[in-house]
Amino acid sequence: MAGVAWTSSRMATLILTSGSSGLPKAAVHTFQAHLCSAEGVLELIPFEKSDSWLLSLPLFHVSGQGILWRWLLRGATLVVRNMHPFIAALQGCTHASLVPTQLWRLLQNTQQDSSQPITLKAVLLGGAMIPTELTQCAESKGIQCWCGYGMTEMASTVCAKRADGKAGVGTPLKGKAVRLVDNEIQIKSDSVALGYWFDGQLKPLSHTQDDWYATRDRGCFKEGEWCILGRLDNLFFSAGEGIQPEDIEKVLNSHPNVRQTFIVPIDDIEFGQRPVAVVDTDIETINQLPQWYHTRLAGFQRPIACLLLPEQLKNGGIKISRKQVQQWVKGQQVN
Repeated sequence: MAGVAWTSSRMATLILTSGSSGLPKAAVHTFQAHLCSAEGVLELIPFEKSDSWLLSLPLFHVSGQGILWRWLLRGATLVVRNMHPFIAALQGCTHASLVPTQLWRLLQNTQQDSSQPITLKAVLLGGAMIPTELTQCAESKGIQCWCGYGMTEMASTVCAKRADGKAGVGTPLKGKAVRLVDNEIQIKSDSVALGYWFDGQLKPLSHTQDDWYATRDRGCFKEGEWCILGRLDNLFFSAGEGIQPEDIEKVLNSHPNVRQTFIVPIDDIEFGQRPVAVVDTDIETINQLPQWYHTRLAGFQRPIACLLLPEQLKNGGIKISRKQVQQWVKGQQVN
């Protein structure tokens, strides 16, 4: 039987989207798409053959796949370890993909135990707001901090920059282009998915007539970089005022005791819809939040209730589904 010739345009992976605003979809990527994604990131972030990247994220997630293909492209070392304890897993690694809380934990542990030196040279941060204090502390320890914007359909990162405390996500990487049409971010990329795998068939992505991918992300270009303002799908109206949940979430997430926030709408006879906050924090903070955000939010933005994020919604994957949070809120008594 004759062998099958390898080609970079062959289907390589099916990766589920997060499903944060609906049901997950299986994005189909080729070998070439993954390698182009890796090349774009490594044009920006120094990663040498002598370096090592910790596989800190699962391979069923596009961020985990991103680590794998960067390692393969560079011919460096991929570190596969038990992630518990987390600090021990990082020992000896030069690169890692982390969320801010993990980096905080590493820096605090180093202050308490100087016998475990930091070997990290660079971290790619994601998943939450990145405090300036965190990046300054990390940089003082010799750790470069990078952040960006990406999605499953683009095989990971589209824009990136050195973290600087500003809200922007940087500029497009090599092989990527971004434009704004009616406040919507649209992308053209050499790492775009072939389509979605559905019911045994490949269904092409929906593109504009001139072949750009419409992300449904609301954005703007400000001070030389792209800024992501939120999902157009998340926008709702209260007494005629447009509410972008991510605007309120950003304010609440700046509270030192808040790990994550979801703002979801509930129906209201008088106002149409009103915002409710579901917050990952402690009981004391949840009770103090209304007073804390009173002067930080406009009247129409202030949540009419603050609820603790339930444990069952935290265990479904890397990214919590906004749709599931909204369904859960509907089952609660909100005054």
